[in-house]
Amino acid sequence: MCRSSVDRYSVEAARVVSCLLRFMAADMGLEQPESLFQVFRGQPQNIKVTYYPPCAQAGKVLGLSPHTDACGLTLLLHVNGVQGLQMRTDDGKWLAILSNGRYRSVEHRVLVNPNKERIAAAMFHQVCPDTTVGPLPELVKGDAGPRFKSVSHADFMKRFVSTNLDGRRSHLDHYRI
Repeated sequence: MCRSSVDRYSVEAARVVSCLLRFMAADMGLEQPESLFQVFRGQPQNIKVTYYPPCAQAGKVLGLSPHTDACGLTLLLHVNGVQGLQMRTDDGKWLAILSNGRYRSVEHRVLVNPNKERIAAAMFHQVCPDTTVGPLPELVKGDAGPRFKSVSHADFMKRFVSTNLDGRRSHLDHYRI
């Protein structure tokens, strides 16, 4: 039963991401949206379901420290409706490489609730493992130029893991030109 539910959720999440990629390609002015779709071909995805028990001293602990995600898109489901996600929106330091800085990789953290348990399911949509992570070629034509270096997906992920989920020392800053 759990497997069939996750399978259905995964299929529906992939449909939503396909729509979002189409909208993002149009917003970025890509003449050929396929260049963005190609990076996500097959839509590699993984899911993380997290349980946060109630905590009487919620103001003294974090559920998850501030960080940015390493994937292309994250869809979040608040399974039981208890909120706890906070996003930093002040300075916009963390930018998505594929969009050449057009879209932000938002720093966020999770707080626990003093009275209620929180259950969340995050569906992470990855770029394909053989992808070079870098600005899409259509976005660096003419005077725009790349704002980030290109790197293999494997090296990108190694650097991400080494940042220890510390959004203040964004792994993306390493690739900024």
